[in-house]
Amino acid sequence: MSNNYFLEKFNPRFSDTDALGHINNTMVPVWFEGARDEVFRWFTPTLNLSEWRLILAKIEVSFHGQMYYGKAIEVRTYIGRIGSSSFDVYQELWQDGEVKSSGTAVMVHFDYQQQKAQKIPEEIAGKMAEYLKPNS
Repeated sequence: MSNNYFLEKFNPRFSDTDALGHINNTMVPVWFEGARDEVFRWFTPTLNLSEWRLILAKIEVSFHGQMYYGKAIEVRTYIGRIGSSSFDVYQELWQDGEVKSSGTAVMVHFDYQQQKAQKIPEEIAGKMAEYLKPNS
């Protein structure tokens, strides 16, 4: 198992906050999706939507602490599980050196013309294995 992950850092926008003064919980799934581009590129290198080969089957998000405007956010993206046609993308949001949120997206390698799941190619599964989260 590897300790590799994709890393994205950014500063939250003021509009990402809610009336309580912290980051609105609806932003977390949006940020997670935005940080999955490198995973998307394994299946569709050009990110051309007419050649798209993935479909989202499920997302789960857990909140571990409040996040605030004015402090940098770090998104860490791992692979949590590799199946025959589906896989889990496990992600964490970090702020101030702590995990503030985590989540899993179940993605399926999908043929839109045939409307069915397809086996994940071996070369892509090999790339995924490099990003397996420890203890996954």
